[in-house]
Amino acid sequence: MEILSYKDVEIRRHEQIVLDRVNMSIQSGEMVYLSGRVGSGKSTLLKSLYAEVPLYSGRGMFVGYDLNAIRTRDIPMLRRKIGIVFQDFQLLSDRTVEDNLLFVLKATGWKDRQVMRAHVQDTLTQVGMGDKAYKMPYQLSGGEQQRIVIARALLNSPEVILADEPTGNLDFDTGKEIMELLYGIRQAGMTVIMSTHNRSWLELFPGRQFMFEGGRVSEKAEE
Repeated sequence: MEILSYKDVEIRRHEQIVLDRVNMSIQSGEMVYLSGRVGSGKSTLLKSLYAEVPLYSGRGMFVGYDLNAIRTRDIPMLRRKIGIVFQDFQLLSDRTVEDNLLFVLKATGWKDRQVMRAHVQDTLTQVGMGDKAYKMPYQLSGGEQQRIVIARALLNSPEVILADEPTGNLDFDTGKEIMELLYGIRQAGMTVIMSTHNRSWLELFPGRQFMFEGGRVSEKAEE
């Protein structure tokens, strides 16, 4: 099933063309890498998928939504189908791991606190953090914080994970552990779209690769 379709999409920021004539088609369950230098438009494309950056022209469909015509009131519904993993974690520093995740559930309409806490614990266990629920973010290593971010992204059983340089602030060994976790999520049937400039991951964890250069996007042929 096609989960993303971009046809001749142009994206601008502050009237400047960032990406021009983007053509992409991604199927459900694929591992997809967005590769290119810093500033080449990878993050901008990811932001366009969750409607933070509008499409200037062309046609874009993502997880069943027409990104050209999406209404503001429908954007929260679009985002519930997406799990987002940021490079800089963006955890709330004044509350525990459990409360960080409960906050997300409350914001997306969950009501029963007992059910919510059980779901949080199950999700933390899924990412190997089952014993960290009562820790504060500052008590965790960078790799542990990123695992919590992935748990947060998984809470509402999204159709796709968008990961923006998820290993960018981690050393190689810790980054490899995060990649193993993301790749395992993909092998379980979820789509993962990830921006990275680390070529090692493409060799260790194969997937499709789209190259970003000079405002254009092209798929790299399999070697």
